Amino acid sequence: MGTAAVHLLLLLGLLHAGPGGEGRKGWRRRGPAARERGEAAAAAAAESFPLDFTAVEGNMDSFMAQVKSLAQSLYPCSAQALPHDLRLHLLHNASVTCNDGSPAGYYLKESKGSRRWLLFLEGGWYCFNRENCDTRYDTMRRLMSSREWPATRVGTGILSSQPEENPHWWNANMVFIPYCSSDVWSGASSKSEKNEYAFMGALIIQEVIKELVGKGLSTAKVLLLAGSSAGGTGVLLNVDRVAEQLEEMGYQGIQVRGLADSGWFLDNKQYRRTDCIDTITCAPTEAIRRGIRYWNGIVPERCKLQFKEGEEWNCFFGYKIYPTLRCPVFVVQWLFDEAQLTVDNVHLTGQPVQEGQWLYIQNLGRELRNTLKDVTASFAPACLSHEIITRNHWTDIQVKGTSLPRALHCWDRSLHESNKNGKAPLKGCPIHLIDSCPWPHCNPSCPTIRDQFTGQEMNVIQFLMHMGFDVQKMAQQQGLEPSKLLGMLSSGN
Repeated sequence: MGTAAVHLLLLLGLLHAGPGGEGRKGWRRRGPAARERGEAAAAAAAESFPLDFTAVEGNMDSFMAQVKSLAQSLYPCSAQALPHDLRLHLLHNASVTCNDGSPAGYYLKESKGSRRWLLFLEGGWYCFNRENCDTRYDTMRRLMSSREWPATRVGTGILSSQPEENPHWWNANMVFIPYCSSDVWSGASSKSEKNEYAFMGALIIQEVIKELVGKGLSTAKVLLLAGSSAGGTGVLLNVDRVAEQLEEMGYQGIQVRGLADSGWFLDNKQYRRTDCIDTITCAPTEAIRRGIRYWNGIVPERCKLQFKEGEEWNCFFGYKIYPTLRCPVFVVQWLFDEAQLTVDNVHLTGQPVQEGQWLYIQNLGRELRNTLKDVTASFAPACLSHEIITRNHWTDIQVKGTSLPRALHCWDRSLHESNKNGKAPLKGCPIHLIDSCPWPHCNPSCPTIRDQFTGQEMNVIQFLMHMGFDVQKMAQQQGLEPSKLLGMLSSGN
């Protein structure tokens, strides 16, 4: 055996050495980081899937560089051929289609040996009548047709195959389901002489599940149905249905879970009421009311029974459907979501906001925070943004010192432990993380803000001043000296 092979075996041996083994000492640091690595290794063993490098998370960059270098020196051909791309598969059932009648489909990257599957629902607003669907088709055709979809996609964020970017799910079977139904993944109507467009979002998910069963999903241990924006709402609408479908197919052993990113919208009163002309100007409640009729939208039966006939639109709002769900769901939501502000007619166009807008924005954060208080697993940073889990920087955002990947890993572990020991919370492994600071971007780990006109980066204080934030007045309201308030803002307190 060559020297490189010996080095590789020694490195991998460090991952599997017992807690008291001498080989682990060089990798161990005291405190939370050491606990995290030990917990991750234990969870990996329990889940029975291949090597999970969370055991050396604190030294991940140098460790992965060494492993990749050694792998390429040992197996130069196969190392270059590692399949990092997700490949397009159009549905065999040609009757389940995108809006324009072209076949729906999915992108897949298999991970042989892994029993974890991640299915991601793409987002991208919706349309709710013939006129705005025509406009959508002219301007955003890829969200209504598969005719120009590329043959492959590269996964990013939680869909990435790189452990540095995706420390806990990099080795899962990855499925990206493009959004081409414009119905928040709820529709069940086909294209016909009467219907210019098909709306089959709910049926597309069901059909993808059927096909994946023949590609290895049948042996899965965990299926995580994730989605962002309209896809996040789609998770809430479909996660129980996916679990029921798999049970009916005879796969009761698969644990189905949901991860809803930026899809937890409020049916609140708009800042400024406007006529319901298109997706942007229409109040969320009215748009969904019209849409659900136009799409022949379906909602989970348990939620539907909570409301009167004709009031099914309520189930599109997270805080109303969540209490009815059987599957565990992790909710990721910016407290100051840009899409929510858009439909509420608060437009931050670079001009200082008026006092009424500023109060409205603060109140929005409070309202959203209140709707999440009884959500078992949640991650809600006080940032002005939209979508996160497929962004390259998704590992950088923290709430109370915990990153989103870490919180998701703790959630994974809590679900695994609860199956064995009841629901005792795991020490030092938080899963309910909601920022308490009251202003947009008061969390210092928020994504970078850029001036819309100059393109220059702004820090928190510059951003708040830019929005018309009155430091003197706000300090007075909080009973603080202005200098102390500015210091608190700078540090994110």
